[in-house]
Amino acid sequence: MEPILAANADLAWMLAAFVFVLLMFPGLALYYGGMVGSRNVLNMMTMVMVTLGITSVLYVLYGYGLVSGPSVNDWGIIGNPMDYIGLGSNMADDGSGSTQVLYFAAWFILFAAITIAIVASGAAGRMKFSAWLVFAPIWLTLVYFPVAHWVFAADGDGISGGFLLNDIGIHDYAGGTAVHMNSGVAALALAMVLGARRKRMERPNNVPMALLGGGILWFGWFGFNGSCALGASFLTQVVILNTLLAGSAGMIGFCLIEKWREGHATSLGLITGAVAGLVGITPAANTMTPLGALGVGLLAAAVVALLLSFKSKFKVDDTLDAFAVHGVGGIVGTLCIVLFASESAPAGVQGILFGGDIGILWKELAGIVITCTYSFVMTWLIAKGLDKVMTLRVDEETEMTGLDSTVHAETAYEIPAAGVGHAPGLVATVPPKVGPASTGAAEPMPVST
Repeated sequence: MEPILAANADLAWMLAAFVFVLLMFPGLALYYGGMVGSRNVLNMMTMVMVTLGITSVLYVLYGYGLVSGPSVNDWGIIGNPMDYIGLGSNMADDGSGSTQVLYFAAWFILFAAITIAIVASGAAGRMKFSAWLVFAPIWLTLVYFPVAHWVFAADGDGISGGFLLNDIGIHDYAGGTAVHMNSGVAALALAMVLGARRKRMERPNNVPMALLGGGILWFGWFGFNGSCALGASFLTQVVILNTLLAGSAGMIGFCLIEKWREGHATSLGLITGAVAGLVGITPAANTMTPLGALGVGLLAAAVVALLLSFKSKFKVDDTLDAFAVHGVGGIVGTLCIVLFASESAPAGVQGILFGGDIGILWKELAGIVITCTYSFVMTWLIAKGLDKVMTLRVDEETEMTGLDSTVHAETAYEIPAAGVGHAPGLVATVPPKVGPASTGAAEPMPVST
């Protein structure tokens, strides 16, 4: 195949994968929105979706340079944004027919935005939306951008990248550290600062919606992991299969533990297990054979399920389980690389159970410890500082009434008999009276406050 045609084929796959990843945002919104109580559905979904807008602005202004620019003083800590401010100097086509800076900027925006969106798990139902709009850009700037530089910025062409990837030499295929551990630990820290919900054990309002959202997330994950192959190649095929297998095994692993611990397997557990398996395979997708991918998904989901079976005993209220699913799931997936990565897989990494060098253990542990410690400490400091300045949490009346109606003047459902809906300022109606005298017109109904 002519080089330009091969480059065009790679570009076509990367563009398709971009659309897959973009769908993860409504997927996560539905997944999280279905799991919260009925009075906070829209607030949760809005918190997720708005991260895409915030991240896009920051990335164009300075985020791309901080993540992908040459490391300042070759320290491997943070990139230099000066060559990429506004991205206006990257408008010329280099003629390669493949992905260029502008594509990678758009692509990395999605990775960054989905990371901060997951952090919303620790704030569900009790954080001011205005505070979230302040917290999110600060967190991206001080936490995500540096960690992403450490993990995603490779040395090359006389340019120094991040220290975790290039100096320590961790293996993280698609973001087990920068995306999953980072977001899971940050959600835990934010939840600790905010405190537990007053109605902590509130039931999910719409499990079918959560299942649909989880399914859309899985769809998007093929683009998330598949695009990290950077083209249409044999590696892409391996990663796609491993992503499917890990998610599938995750469903089984979670349900087995759920049946053993609780006496029944649930639909919400099924989709949570799939997500946990997908998180686990994210750092390991290019290091596993198909059997290895099944093992990763099974182990990651089983550990997450076991941890969540004790959730009621934990004082910290990470509402939607980001720490367990993403934080712990990402750690398990990384440790699976250490244990049983296969040298026959595209990455050529060999786990210590197959005779690999013990040095891989210390490298991956360093990645885990450095990422989790930095994320937790910085998130806690940011949240604590903002809480002192503007107070992060809504008042008790707002929380008990629900953030949909009080903050957004909207409601996801209109169920008068259950006291759900009829936000202040909205005109509600009841069905027309049935009978000969009925005019067919709806009668106004007083709005409950």
